[in-house]
Amino acid sequence: MPLPASTIENLILEAFPDAKIKIVDLAGDNDHWSVEVISKDFQGKSRIEQHKMVYAALKGKMGGELHAMQLKTGSGD
Repeated sequence: MPLPASTIENLILEAFPDAKIKIVDLAGDNDHWSVEVISKDFQGKSRIEQHKMVYAALKGKMGGELHAMQLKTGSGD
């Protein structure tokens, strides 16, 4: 079952209330996403740590309901 952009955005905003989020449906199927997340919470963290934080915010949906996600993160600096 595909995961709508609104659900992805809500899960990320729960974890990072200040986040600026850009979500693009890459295949038009609600199953392959490009997601950009900018949050001050990422400051001082490596790219890998930032991505792990976003995956944790998705609460286990990555690889299940959320099939594929191209992820870009940053602290906005």
